[in-house]
Amino acid sequence: MASAGPSRFNILAIAQKGRLQYETVLLAASLRACDPDFAGTLFIAEPQPGPLWSGDPGIDDPAVRDLLENLGAQLLPFANTTFGESYPNGNKIEALLALPDEPFLFLDSDTLVTGPLSAAPFDFSRPSASLRCEGTWPQPEIYGPDRTGLWKALYDRFGLDFPSSLDLSQPDDYWRRYLYFNAGWFFHESPHRFGRRFLEIARAIRDDPPEALVCQPLYPWLDQIALPLVIHGLGGGRPGPELAGLDGDLTCHWRLMPLLYARESDRVVETLHRVAAPNRVKKVLKAHEPFRHFIYQGKGRKARALFDRDDLPRREQAIRHILRREGLWTR
Repeated sequence: MASAGPSRFNILAIAQKGRLQYETVLLAASLRACDPDFAGTLFIAEPQPGPLWSGDPGIDDPAVRDLLENLGAQLLPFANTTFGESYPNGNKIEALLALPDEPFLFLDSDTLVTGPLSAAPFDFSRPSASLRCEGTWPQPEIYGPDRTGLWKALYDRFGLDFPSSLDLSQPDDYWRRYLYFNAGWFFHESPHRFGRRFLEIARAIRDDPPEALVCQPLYPWLDQIALPLVIHGLGGGRPGPELAGLDGDLTCHWRLMPLLYARESDRVVETLHRVAAPNRVKKVLKAHEPFRHFIYQGKGRKARALFDRDDLPRREQAIRHILRREGLWTR
């Protein structure tokens, strides 16, 4: 049974120039509004210029920087040693090593806090991550290894026990049988131990993948390929029902504004509008075109009217197609 977890943990998110910096403003504002008793620190990690970037990847809107600090976030500079511009998703791996070595929860920048997150009963000694995903990887070839063969090759490569990772209630070769997460949230008691292992495994898959993976695409899924191996190796696994509030009543990984309005609950939309309403927040968020159009100029309302949340298309691609057809798609 999961313990109640420590009373204090830190949150990590990534910001850099472009949309991520504005997304972290929404994250910070929603955390402050929906979990005022949060006792940890919200760290907004910012990659620094260096040889792995062609320019400065950091926050380039001074108003974002000021507002994040006013909302109680702590900006955390970090250097890229392995990924950088070639794979920006690697920022969530490399930033872990810059955190204080205290229990942490990583949240993608496109996450809204919708309830008292600090009350979630995390067991930080048993890492886990989000199951809100589709079977995007692997992509078995007709004459190549099946999913079992592909995942087993990875577990063998890193000396991990493969059978104990399987959900035997799921059919053989069905993607949910295998440990696979969305990297939109994950947690552990030690960002340094977790981060070192994450970096080691992701780098090895990139530079020296098992032979079985020779025909498999690694991008943009490298972080999600490595993540189950990290979690399993550290004694973790699938989240239990006690963490249903993540991707539920406590957080929403909304990903893109059109998708938020199309498929998320009324509660999520109400929270979004409430935290985006104060003038100091509105002034900053309106600089980002998708936020300006969808939150403040009514495109979100139009996108929402296209869908019945109780009868959504089963696949996200179908939702995207409808939004594109109606001129309501943006990244």
